[in-house]
Amino acid sequence: MVHQLQRQQQLNCDIQTAWKFFSSANNLSEITPKDMNFVVRTQLSDAEIYEGMLIDYYVSPLLGIKLNWQTEITEVNFQKSFTDFQKKGPFKLWNHFHEFILNDKGVLMRDTVSYELPFGFLGEIAHSVMVKKKLEHIFDYRFKILEETFNKK
Repeated sequence: MVHQLQRQQQLNCDIQTAWKFFSSANNLSEITPKDMNFVVRTQLSDAEIYEGMLIDYYVSPLLGIKLNWQTEITEVNFQKSFTDFQKKGPFKLWNHFHEFILNDKGVLMRDTVSYELPFGFLGEIAHSVMVKKKLEHIFDYRFKILEETFNKK
């Protein structure tokens, strides 16, 4: 079964700042909880992301077990949106759409993640028992870090 996680957050910055931060995979480690042991393995400069870009990571989502994860940037609409799609990793499906909407307060950032777990019925049990909560924890942490980074009073 395909699940969806949606989040949005107002960022008090200009579109160039938001785009530069979120389109750099090097910043993912900063906005991911430390207990995930998230490491970007691909050596990346701060060059712009592009369609077809592959990014490799290590991540330990459960019990400290290190997993390989590879995403591909499948769509880029400069300073408006981009999509990363899991090519290899723990999910049967992972499609993360990042959207940036300019407004009078700065930039409204929206995340829409469509995901599916492997192992059918067992995957659904794992989703209800722990995966859904873990994803919410990750995005709650991200919200907190982004508030501190972009919305300091």
